Amino acid sequence: MALTGVQIFKLLPKTNCKKCGFPTCLAFAMKLAQGGIELSACPDVSDEAKSALGEASAPPIRSFALGTGATAAKMGGENVMFRHEKKFVNPSAIAVNIKDNDANLAATAEAVAGSEIDRVGQKLRIDAISIECASGDSATYEAAAKTVAEKAPGAAIILNCRDAAVIEAAAKAIADRKPLLYAATDETAEAMAAIAKANGLPLVASAKGLDALSALTEKIKGLGVEDIVLESGAESAKEIIEHNTQIRRAALKKSFKPLGYPIINSVIRDDSILETSIASVAIAKYSSIVVISSVEKWKNLVLFSQRQNLYTDPQVPMQVEQKIYEIGEPDKKAPLMITTNFSLTYFIVSGEIENSKVPSRLAVMDCEGLSVLTAWAAGKFTAAKIANFVNESGMADMVEVKELILPGQVAILSGALEDKLEGWKITIGPREANAIPTFLKGRE
Repeated sequence: MALTGVQIFKLLPKTNCKKCGFPTCLAFAMKLAQGGIELSACPDVSDEAKSALGEASAPPIRSFALGTGATAAKMGGENVMFRHEKKFVNPSAIAVNIKDNDANLAATAEAVAGSEIDRVGQKLRIDAISIECASGDSATYEAAAKTVAEKAPGAAIILNCRDAAVIEAAAKAIADRKPLLYAATDETAEAMAAIAKANGLPLVASAKGLDALSALTEKIKGLGVEDIVLESGAESAKEIIEHNTQIRRAALKKSFKPLGYPIINSVIRDDSILETSIASVAIAKYSSIVVISSVEKWKNLVLFSQRQNLYTDPQVPMQVEQKIYEIGEPDKKAPLMITTNFSLTYFIVSGEIENSKVPSRLAVMDCEGLSVLTAWAAGKFTAAKIANFVNESGMADMVEVKELILPGQVAILSGALEDKLEGWKITIGPREANAIPTFLKGRE
């Protein structure tokens, strides 16, 4: 039975020491009750409280880190079925599969290491490399694991080998990278669990169907392995939706501990478009790790964008800081444009200004993360508010000629804005961002 925040609070030290990152013990207790943090975040909790709270406060889906360091991907920890209820918290890790005897293994690992892109202010990347044991040889597999560890230092590693005799040497060789062992079946559970336990590594439980999978996770847990990932045998998009949904529902709605673990889906296909489509289904339907076959920029962008959109807070729009951004090296004669602080709007507009090669200033106004038209319709991007922002920001001292370029979509504001900004000229800019380079170049 889950405990309430008040019940948890009664068992905490009540010192309000803030070591957990929260201002009070009550705030920590409330977050713990929601499953948004783990009990281990409180360094002063007593052994008695740990005993009482440990199981009750544990998240319904076990959480652990895939990999090590700043780029480690956190698994599990989710506590809602649907994104509109509350934010999904731990984005799906995307892993690229490489065969251990592939001549391009080192190059592919380097490509994964260099896969990071910047999208609307967030760094997005391939998170992991799955090393498939195609050779069947322990020495070859160990060498491949060492090469990947060297060439992709920031990527998590998945040792994709079902033979305990082959995987053991590789697991020991790179144990400091905390690779995921993939995978144990009912027949190999004892041997694989022994390797996982000896090296402190997470382990995939692989079985056909949810009943067999539940029995296997219980068996592996009984062998002393706590960090488990589920593979249910789902292959098609239909099966992925069915199995992943049933697993999430069993963990969250029924508190069924044998299925309270992160999920892995391998979606490798010969057809890249089909593979990407199925990968997108897995990301949308609760997969914690999605294994794909290749590093292709178009594929990365599709999956990165979908994952980023799904794992943002639906109740809090993505937004950037309100301030005057200098693009290039603008002087006092440089154009001055204005927009809202919706992240996507800012990065698209600033990107087009950079493409123009015209040094400019972009005034970004806090509109609670709304786009230009939405902010205008909501009364947050009005002539009066823009005028207040201009006056308070000190823009007049930054420019030689007081001219403000207004987004073309809100041209209706120009007259009222000129009335409120005495001495300023209001110029109507393009309606669409892709017209900004031509517009700015035409002013030179």
